[in-house]
Amino acid sequence: MPRRPGLDYDIAMAKTESSMVELGAKAPAFELTDVVTGETMSRDDLAAGASGLLVMFLCVHCPYVQHVERELAQIGADYDGRIGIAAICSNDAATNPEDSPDNMKTQAERLGFLFPYFYDETQQVARAYHAACTPDFFLYDAGLELVYRGQLDDSRPYRPSGGGNEIPVTGKDLRTALDAVIAGKLPDTNQRSSIGCNIKWRQ
Repeated sequence: MPRRPGLDYDIAMAKTESSMVELGAKAPAFELTDVVTGETMSRDDLAAGASGLLVMFLCVHCPYVQHVERELAQIGADYDGRIGIAAICSNDAATNPEDSPDNMKTQAERLGFLFPYFYDETQQVARAYHAACTPDFFLYDAGLELVYRGQLDDSRPYRPSGGGNEIPVTGKDLRTALDAVIAGKLPDTNQRSSIGCNIKWRQ
């Protein structure tokens, strides 16, 4: 796997797993402002006319997100118009200035995100979704019921000092779930939790 320029793979990365919310849970309502366009959008705006809704909790500085961010941009392009997609950063920018709205905008523009990227300043949306890590994925069907929460794929950031792996980033697990939802089917319920940096909660 090619190393991402500028990414320190020797950084000490504490691993946090997603909370694996019960399948069938309803997508909590939210209304947030896109850091790129300045447009305020709601859960229902994003889900309108789509086969379902994918909510991703991301950030700028996390090595786990940096490891997969290009694939997330590609998923946004491949599924554009077929499913609603929202990315949300809930990290406290006061203690983690790398995750400020300005830096989020730079990240989105650099990668060409086609989906909105929201800053959850109050962290209320992350708490409502029981988001725990970055990245954390929540996929809902057309009725806004949770059908997938789990990993993007089996790849993990590799560190020469130990940890991670060199499995290519493919988005296999999430893509398979997305394809099922678009086809009107339920994804396999045997799902592996996402792993990443913990969300940086306010003290």
